[in-house]
Amino acid sequence: MAIEASLTDRTARLLNEARYLNLATTWDGTPWVATLEYVWFPGPLRLVFGSTTGSRHSRDIDREPRVSGSLFVTAGAAGVAIAPVDGAQFTGLCSEIGPDLLEEYYTPFYETVFPDAEQRAQWQLPRELLRPPAAHRLYVVTVERWWLIDTRTWADDRIDRRIELPLDATTQTRLSTRPSSNPLTR
Repeated sequence: MAIEASLTDRTARLLNEARYLNLATTWDGTPWVATLEYVWFPGPLRLVFGSTTGSRHSRDIDREPRVSGSLFVTAGAAGVAIAPVDGAQFTGLCSEIGPDLLEEYYTPFYETVFPDAEQRAQWQLPRELLRPPAAHRLYVVTVERWWLIDTRTWADDRIDRRIELPLDATTQTRLSTRPSSNPLTR
């Protein structure tokens, strides 16, 4: 129980502090990875990002919604060769957010990605540019499995391991009560 609480705390910190995720897709057997700015939502854990429908990862998602990805934070400054790092890997299902759900995600996505109102006014796409036939969309990854870097035995054997945090109801509830960088889930 204490380990899972600690893993949940680390997960919340990672979700709040990592600005980008790496999303891996595939369709025709050729893997692809894209680095994307994201916003997270609890209960169930979801990661939302924006992209164009013509991008490689968007086309892949349209054909094969199963995705995997990673995100990380580091305490190191630029130019530091080795620094403390924490990270997570995940798998899930990704889909385009349709017009019927756009309102649920639109405001929190842009308020989190662009917390400064002037920046947001400059970069925020109008809603009509996120609906067909426009070329931009918001996408949601519903996370099915989540792993964290497991550093408990690294000092002893130097083996890089992962530990899975079950995304059961207890974990989802814990994540929902953690402070979020998303202004609408705080």
